[in-house]
Amino acid sequence: MERPGSKRREGGQVNEADAVETIQREMTVFARRARAAAGRMHPELSLVSYTLLGHLEESGGCRATDLAAHYALDKSTVSRQVAALERAGLIERRPAAEDQRVLVLQLTEAGRRILAQVTESRRAAFRGRLADWPAEDLSLFADCLVRYNAGSGPGRQD
Repeated sequence: MERPGSKRREGGQVNEADAVETIQREMTVFARRARAAAGRMHPELSLVSYTLLGHLEESGGCRATDLAAHYALDKSTVSRQVAALERAGLIERRPAAEDQRVLVLQLTEAGRRILAQVTESRRAAFRGRLADWPAEDLSLFADCLVRYNAGSGPGRQD
């Protein structure tokens, strides 16, 4: 079965250059949609803020420099995002258990609540968008995304 948007050469072979171009174009559309959806679900919580809150929840808290390193962002960019999240009461700085001199960013109760609400809204949106996909396609798509996001290779730039 040929997938929508796929291009094949004569004989059924995939045209690699066309496939890469399609991936690039479709990932751009995906990113644009994700930003727009994040804005609709919780206007005060950007996609970047949502991502940072999610990482803080998963990690149990971390330093701002750890966030910058994890997302390969400039420290000043993370600092601005962190300051906005602190002002909104979604995160706070607490001394680290292992070294009281180190301040760790952690979610507040309000941060946990908003993150849970937005996460559920995002899941519902994905479930709705993918409702008519066969389980096999969902599994393949999930595997490909994991492989793409985990991959490294020559000249990899995010």
